[in-house]
Amino acid sequence: MQEVYEFLKKARFYFLATAEGDQPRVRPFGTYHIFEGKLYIQTGKSKAVSQQIAANPKVEISAFDPEAGAWIRIAATAVRDDRVEAKESILDAFPDLKARYSATDENTEALYLADATATIESFAGEKKVIRF
Repeated sequence: MQEVYEFLKKARFYFLATAEGDQPRVRPFGTYHIFEGKLYIQTGKSKAVSQQIAANPKVEISAFDPEAGAWIRIAATAVRDDRVEAKESILDAFPDLKARYSATDENTEALYLADATATIESFAGEKKVIRF
């Protein structure tokens, strides 16, 4: 999982895919954080992405590292963690978010990736699979 985290950190931004009925929805994200041995992302409960995840928690993340000529795809189940400690941890890792979110508000949503399979591939034809 640490290698997946490092890939996301190097890429800085990733795309999170969800489903809304039979329509895929993709949007850029920039939060990724390890807390208590799990990889977390963060969003707001008032956003459509939160409602999509609540209806179908299966998500996919994709990011590209142009320097390495490599990309990652992560298929996982997003699990909501409503604990204040989880929210505080991710907000501390991304302090710019504190202008819009609080660990104690009703909007901040911390999600960890469960049953995840990350596949890292490159133009050189290399492929690595990491499960966590």
